[in-house]
Amino acid sequence: MALLRQPLLAAARSSRLRSVAEKSRLTRPVVNRFVAGSTEDDALRVTAELAGAGLLTTLDFLGEDTTSAEQAEQTVRAYESVLAGLAAAGNAEHAEVSVKLSAIGQALPGDGERIALDGARRICQAAEKVGTTVTIDMEDHTTTDSTLGIVAELRKDFPWVGAVLQAYLRRTEADCRDLAVEGSRIRLCKGAYAEPESVAFQGEAVEDSYRRCLGVLFGGQGYPMVASHDPAMIAAARSLVVSHHRAADSYEFQMLYGIRPEEQRALAADGHRMRVYVPYGDEWYGYFMRRLAERPANLTFFLRSLTSKK
Repeated sequence: MALLRQPLLAAARSSRLRSVAEKSRLTRPVVNRFVAGSTEDDALRVTAELAGAGLLTTLDFLGEDTTSAEQAEQTVRAYESVLAGLAAAGNAEHAEVSVKLSAIGQALPGDGERIALDGARRICQAAEKVGTTVTIDMEDHTTTDSTLGIVAELRKDFPWVGAVLQAYLRRTEADCRDLAVEGSRIRLCKGAYAEPESVAFQGEAVEDSYRRCLGVLFGGQGYPMVASHDPAMIAAARSLVVSHHRAADSYEFQMLYGIRPEEQRALAADGHRMRVYVPYGDEWYGYFMRRLAERPANLTFFLRSLTSKK
């Protein structure tokens, strides 16, 4: 599987393959299953559908590979627009937005971090105006300190800003202890990037770390967001809900759009807050190929999901 990473990354950069994929009827089921669509209207439609099923949403505008301040500005405006759209549709209480700092300028040379912070602050202002929240996504380990630093700055004015921690990083249990404070919102995922063993656990050790991090978050004063499709991790979280006497509104589960939809609905029906991570936008091809490249084993996972409702 590791041998697939470079070919997948090359495919993600290929305009010819992108054109073929976007026109092929074979890719349509994949896109329709895992991406809401290319437009804001698609995102708002899916949000309404999920809300009708008792599910919460976090919207991710696909605008990665930002190479200019102009692109970063376009992405910020897209978030401001979709937040206004959620309010107009009466669905702001059912949805928040997830933001990748790389999409709003973090990696730009020179003032990248300042550009990203300013853009994230505008998105937070728009979210606060309509009565919802923002979660800042996490990317590869080289951006962790920068991302958490920007989150800390944002929380001075918007203490509800969510952060993402990745259980496969060796540092994450300590980060959980630092961040599991009153008012904080922490999304815990396993992590999908190809990271060196020097900074990241491998294999089953990732699951052990995820369980330890769950214990820290549920034992703290913050709001844990359990981002996992793994039945074992979901069961571990449900056990912690009971042992820590957690109220139903003090935590939530999260899964990707199109992955185990029946389980998503079952968790919601069982009284748990269940949020669906919904990507949308024209950049679906690059998004999907990079998700496969980050961990090529995802290819089998996604293909299996196409034939399974659970």
